[in-house]
Amino acid sequence: MPSLRYLLWLASYFGVGLGFVDTFPDCANGPLKSNAVCNTTQDPATRAKAVIALFTDDELMANTVNLSPGVSRLGLPSYQWWSEALHGVAFSPGVTFAGSGNFSSATSFPQPITLGSAFDDPLIKSIADVISTEARAFNNFGRAGLDFFTPNINPFKDPRWGRGQETPGEDPFHISQYVLNLIDGLQGGVDPKPYFKIVADCKHYAAYDLENWEGNDRTSFDALVSLQDLSEYYLPSFQSCVRDAKVGSVMCSYNSVNGIPSCANSYLLQTILRDLWGFDDDRWVTSDCDAVDNIFSTHHFTPTLAEAAALALKAGTDLDCGNAYADSLPDALNQSLITRADLEKALVRQYTSLVRSVACNALIFLLNADDFSSFRLGYFDSPDVQPYRQLDWSDVNLPNAQQLAHQAAVEGIVLLKNDGTLPLKSSIKRLAVIGPFANATTQMQGNYQGMAPFLVSPFQGAVNAGFEATSVLGTTISGTSTAGFSAAVAAAQSADAVIFAGGIDNTVEREGGDRTSIAWPGVQLDLIAALEAVGKPLVVLQFGGGQVDDSALKNNQTINAILWAGYPGQSGGTAIFDILSGKVSPSGRLSTTQYPAAYTDQVPMTDMSLRPSSTNPGRTYKWYQGVPIFEFGHGLHYTTFDVQWQGTPPTEFEIASLVADAPSGDPLDLALFDTFNITVQNTGQVTSDYVALLFVNSTAGPAPHPNKQLVAYTRLHQIAGGSSSSASLSVTLGSIARADLQGNLWIYNGSYQLNVDTGPVLLTHQFELAGQPAQISRWPQNSWPQIMSQQYLRSRSSTHTKLNRYWLLGKGAFPRNPESVEGPYELRFPPASGYVVPPEMIKCLGKLSSYARPLHAISPAFEN
Repeated sequence: MPSLRYLLWLASYFGVGLGFVDTFPDCANGPLKSNAVCNTTQDPATRAKAVIALFTDDELMANTVNLSPGVSRLGLPSYQWWSEALHGVAFSPGVTFAGSGNFSSATSFPQPITLGSAFDDPLIKSIADVISTEARAFNNFGRAGLDFFTPNINPFKDPRWGRGQETPGEDPFHISQYVLNLIDGLQGGVDPKPYFKIVADCKHYAAYDLENWEGNDRTSFDALVSLQDLSEYYLPSFQSCVRDAKVGSVMCSYNSVNGIPSCANSYLLQTILRDLWGFDDDRWVTSDCDAVDNIFSTHHFTPTLAEAAALALKAGTDLDCGNAYADSLPDALNQSLITRADLEKALVRQYTSLVRSVACNALIFLLNADDFSSFRLGYFDSPDVQPYRQLDWSDVNLPNAQQLAHQAAVEGIVLLKNDGTLPLKSSIKRLAVIGPFANATTQMQGNYQGMAPFLVSPFQGAVNAGFEATSVLGTTISGTSTAGFSAAVAAAQSADAVIFAGGIDNTVEREGGDRTSIAWPGVQLDLIAALEAVGKPLVVLQFGGGQVDDSALKNNQTINAILWAGYPGQSGGTAIFDILSGKVSPSGRLSTTQYPAAYTDQVPMTDMSLRPSSTNPGRTYKWYQGVPIFEFGHGLHYTTFDVQWQGTPPTEFEIASLVADAPSGDPLDLALFDTFNITVQNTGQVTSDYVALLFVNSTAGPAPHPNKQLVAYTRLHQIAGGSSSSASLSVTLGSIARADLQGNLWIYNGSYQLNVDTGPVLLTHQFELAGQPAQISRWPQNSWPQIMSQQYLRSRSSTHTKLNRYWLLGKGAFPRNPESVEGPYELRFPPASGYVVPPEMIKCLGKLSSYARPLHAISPAFEN
């Protein structure tokens, strides 16, 4: 049966509006005119509580889903919470594109995997600002909501993951900086006052990077993650999004984390999200679509759907993207599994967000225009004085947006190999553009795309650049037929140079499907080999979010150049041929590691550990022990650079002084370690951008030690040949810290080395951190009740529900009559997961001694 997510997306793709109603409550004459929600002198939470208090129990429960029906007797219209805008306003239940004319398209930027390879944070903020402007314009005319389920900030640690294209890359520090700038642009500032531009949603929380791999499905997968990896790798991007960027919403993921489904996991949703990071009550959590239902149906975590819905609501999932809440919360309320207060808490969070976010088109309460003069606090200002309310079709796909989409594609494209063939010589006039991406248009958008105003294919890019070009398919992405080879070879023979455009696309990597191989699919390499034999200059354009093993191309002297483009968006073909022709110089850097194809045989996707072991060669550039085909940060230019320090950096730092000098009141991990100033000289003749990547490596602290880790980066623009430019690379304490087994961050004493750039390192510096190690953060440790779940409570008999229900539904910390519990049981918990057994549990276990015995989980995820 198709999922709710698929059916709703399909309907939106064909232009069916699903429940979005472009009408507004009337605070002047309607039922709410005397309610505090219409009183703009009150704070948003007070106003939200006032209107929620009027809801009946049934009305509360009906409005806990993404397609909220509203309350007609109060004059509240329906509202669709689910809109998408990953790299531009996108097809989704909350977004409808017109068939033609106004609002028939929106700017389609490159996919985040390509944007991430630009390593240009100001660019990311500018793109986000354009996306939110266009989103607001759509909203002002009833064609989008105000809440957008974007961005995807799960680290792309495994190249097989089908959704890696949606992320900016594999490095947690890089993603953290990316999302900080993205949310700033999307929401109209960091925690903007008095209202948000739109509300963004950071997803998928947490440890989500598997779709369906060899029978392991995301809706039932249990990600076993140590607290060390959770703190150091899987959650820094979410900390940046929530604590630092102040995102308005977070989405809990399909998978379980250490035995608890994410949308039922109070350790994730309360202890970390709200208690540690300060995700307050004017922000809300949505489930991924159908994830609440999955707690029962696929995780088999509860015996009934009503109990699953109750558990999710009480854990902190405020909104169900799906129907489980609407269908099952009435049963949960009747069984006293939830209270009215639980429902009100969830609805108040959502409505407070809307009050803060908007004074316009959606589930809001507009005042009569004649009454606006007396309200100047900003939340419900007159459209005449609100810049966001003035946005319309004339603000969509403006020339500056088109230029930005083109710039983003140029900056994100990475030159992997070049023997001097690029840029193409002026003597080359005729091109054969061959391969499954030769005429690609929508293919170059990737997933979560919208209707682009135009799409420039590689072939059209060649024509627009002035080449006499011929286009031949040759083969498909994964096809095994060679019938098209002869036409491709004939085209190559008639050309001055050959451009092969291939790789992978959404038929190979996609939501709901992971790869099992990272080799080039189909017979694409065979076609490339046939083209080699022609003897013409041969350039390979590689598309797709996940990398493929290019070793056969890298080591082949007849392959003159390789250019990785990812999914470059609406101006992809133009950007590609700007680079191939030499109009601009390539300067992107890989934001992921390109592994050899054998990597997939060395570690299963289900292994969530990062550090190398006997069953894991190590994940990402930080821990991988093999030799990558192309490493993280790799990227060539048409020129050469020299980098020097501006003054010699210090050779010793006192740890105690670094901590003592940190500003009080701010998180220590954000405190400045030092700023390293460099001068970058273009020693060639071609004007080019330069991405400065600063890494640190050390043997300080406990083993194993990372190979290196990124601590700062910046992009310098348009450095002319023979000229120089300066950069300041600010390094925080958090970026040089490491997590211990409990997830706490430490600054360790010892020797360190700074390295600028990858491959041939252009600049190094050694320094010492002196004194005693210092702990700069304390990661919350989980408590024993969290682990009492069906994933770690295994009965040797067929009955194991009774004890579970005490833990799942909060019917008391422990069973009142342990002797009545059916068993026997094996209670298991991971020794490195930080779970603490409280004294009362030990007492309870004593009473259960004839039924239960504690065991350690046998899982490599907890051995490091």
